[in-house]
Amino acid sequence: MRLVLFGPGYTGTRIATAAEAQGAVVIRVGRTADPIEVRGALAAATHVLSTAPPDGDTDPILTAYGREIARVPWIGYLSSTGVYGDTGGAWVDESAALVGRRSPRNSADLAWQGIGARIFRLPGIYGPGRSILDRIAGGQAHRVALPDQVFSRVHVDDITAAVLAAAERGDPGIYNIADDLPAPQNALVEFACTALGQPLPPLLGLEEAQLSPAARAFYAENRRVANGKAKRELGWRPLYPTYLAGLRALIATTSPASTSRPPAAASTDQT
Repeated sequence: MRLVLFGPGYTGTRIATAAEAQGAVVIRVGRTADPIEVRGALAAATHVLSTAPPDGDTDPILTAYGREIARVPWIGYLSSTGVYGDTGGAWVDESAALVGRRSPRNSADLAWQGIGARIFRLPGIYGPGRSILDRIAGGQAHRVALPDQVFSRVHVDDITAAVLAAAERGDPGIYNIADDLPAPQNALVEFACTALGQPLPPLLGLEEAQLSPAARAFYAENRRVANGKAKRELGWRPLYPTYLAGLRALIATTSPASTSRPPAAASTDQT
């Protein structure tokens, strides 16, 4: 495998490292890459994967290199389950229509579909250095009084496993990559606080919580993401099928000193 990876952020770096461990040659392409060198790498690539989010109304990778990417035998794109919009807590699979088809994320998703990519639609991503454990350590965790809100999540290593599985099998198309147990955000906060021996943050109304615009957008949607297609067609099974398993693993591999550090900065490939 000769993989050209656009967007070596949090998730992309994990995928690149795992691919290299399996013998792949990975060319990481960041924002300051030389276009001539990138086109040369694409000409020799067997695989290309983009984790880069849309930039305004366009996908920056397809805008710059779409013609060259379309010639690569295997194409992958990390998208978002946000394309499904708010389902009121109902389950949603890959057959669902996109909500707000003109949004930047939805437009990018459709554009990558148009060149035959494997589209990996991801819910909230967590993993080492980027989870509710880090937000609790940094005093940034919230409990919001929205009892009917349910969200899906996925551990970064399960995204990596799904992408590498699709690199060996699975046709172009859409794959939801999510764990098996959607849950309210408050459940994560309460489990993590108990496990860390930390007090629970107060239960606040949405307005009282004074959330950032990104956090308010998170709470504006409510859905459960079905992952059966990835299991059937890619042979993928999540190593961390629930947030309980994922957080327990993170706690087990985190030193006591590290739980008091501020949370790591979010990467540009967050969904």
